[in-house]
This record gives sequence, C-alpha cells and structure tokens, in this order.
Amino acid sequence: MKALIQRVKDASVTINGELFSSIRQGLLVFLGVEKNDEKINAEKLADKILKLRIFEDENGKMNRSINELNGEILVVSQFTLCGDCKKGTRPSFDNSATPEKAVKLYEYFVECVKQSKLNVQTGKFRAMMDVKLTNDGPVTFFIEK
Repeated sequence: MKALIQRVKDASVTINGELFSSIRQGLLVFLGVEKNDEKINAEKLADKILKLRIFEDENGKMNRSINELNGEILVVSQFTLCGDCKKGTRPSFDNSATPEKAVKLYEYFVECVKQSKLNVQTGKFRAMMDVKLTNDGPVTFFIEK
C-alpha cells in the first residue's frame, strides 16, 4: 500500500463539475493499493499517517500530528501510485490490486482513519476526479506499508 500525503491549507474533489468533498487545513492522502496488500497494511498506514509529526509547533518545528492539530483529512484513491516506470516509457500496473480488492482495502483504510474522530472526507473510487489543493509548505511525503 502506498500513500502520497500532502499537508494542505485546503483541498477538494470535484466530479462532473460538482463539488464532491472538501477539507480545510489538514492532509490530502492519495492512496494506492497493491495486489499483495491486506488489511494489516491499511491499519499500519493509517496509524502512521495519524501519528506522523509534520505540522509545526510553537517553535516552527515539525513536531505536531494531524490529531494534535485537530485537522481534516481527504483520502483519494489513486491506483497510478502503483505504476512501475522503471522500464520503457509506458507505466506497468501489474502490481496494482484488482478494482474489487482495491475498493475494499481503500474503504477499510478510510474506516481506520475515521477512528481518529477527525473530519475525514473522500473522493469517489474509480471516478474521474478533479482534485484541487493549496499545499502548505509545500510539505509532501511518500509512505509505503
């Protein structure tokens, strides 16, 4: 399971020209599910993201988690994170989970994150989405579990 997380001032998902979801200050999480992923991967990744200290404290150091900030989280499925670009010029998606497996683990990951009691919003699985964000920093991290 792979996640690209971005610290944001705000973020939103629009589908077919209509606002689907939005958050204020917090994290935008792009999530890719691979064929060997299981529930334990989702649990560990959610725990890591919720505890990751990437927000500034009173001294300007990255020392606060999303929980301490009481921020918001937007989770967007993005299978292209599982693309392999090592050979040739066309990405290979052989390591991506099937859509049936991916949607179950994506939804499970979202449920794990919601246990934090933070405001958690999502995109729509397999939809063509326009994602807008105001990156805060910019601060961006790539995590694999």
